[in-house]
Amino acid sequence: MQGVLTGFAVIAVVIAVGYVLGLRGHLGEDGRAVLTRLAFNVATPALLFTTLAGADLSVVLSGRLLVTAASTAVAAGAFLAVGLARRWSVGRLTLGALCSSYVNAGNLGIPIAVYVLGDASFVAPVLLFQQIVLTPLALAVLDLSRPGERRSLGHRLTTPLRNPMAVGALSGVVVAATGWTVPGPALEPLTLIGNMSVPAVLLAFGISLRGSGLPARGADRPAIVLSAVLKTVVQPLAAWAIGAGVLHLDREALLAVTVTSALPAAQNLFTYASQYRVAEQLARESILLSTAASVPALVTIAALLG
Repeated sequence: MQGVLTGFAVIAVVIAVGYVLGLRGHLGEDGRAVLTRLAFNVATPALLFTTLAGADLSVVLSGRLLVTAASTAVAAGAFLAVGLARRWSVGRLTLGALCSSYVNAGNLGIPIAVYVLGDASFVAPVLLFQQIVLTPLALAVLDLSRPGERRSLGHRLTTPLRNPMAVGALSGVVVAATGWTVPGPALEPLTLIGNMSVPAVLLAFGISLRGSGLPARGADRPAIVLSAVLKTVVQPLAAWAIGAGVLHLDREALLAVTVTSALPAAQNLFTYASQYRVAEQLARESILLSTAASVPALVTIAALLG
């Protein structure tokens, strides 16, 4: 339980610093945009590469990964079903589905895995699934939904290969699959650059809160509330049900998949929304609401299954 609170406290402090920076205008009018572009185009691709290049790809075949994929599909599919029925735009559907199912496995998941689960490797299946499958797919949809000239079939098929986030993740997977060890002099600069990713995302998120009211207000309220409920209630319940009733995971693995599924929506989803200029309010307020709601959810799960 202490690990849950510690993880949230670290994130809250950095977001608060970003809010103060935005309130006082220390980074100027373009501060948030610069941090967002830095994270999207440089820092996060470097972080994904260095993280996945050293990953054990055997976790791809683990039961925990199957639970992660299935619970993600349940939550995202529920949002898409509601959104399609209400004729929401492609951008809102994509970002809303991500906010309903894409967990904060990095800057929050790792400390919670260490303090609550006792092993940071428990978040590896989530990181791999999200960065190998979910991120390239979602960003390809956002790329292809941009207004403009008609694109050729070749352009559409190669869209993920031109996205810096997808390139960073897929390059890391290739290195891990081949067993090649990146030389230290080449890896250390990438590690240093990648270390900027989490603080840049959190600071940009904090700056974006300047002048914002309470979450889940206005025209986006139905989508925001729906995504937060799916993220903090439906997804962990689905993970627990699938892990216990279908795959019969042991107690430790069941706790791990349920805790990781209950993590709030990741802050880098706001980076995607800002980069593509779609559903920014939905992403920002869904993240904020799911982060607040996930605290009691994680404490309850830790108490019941721990």
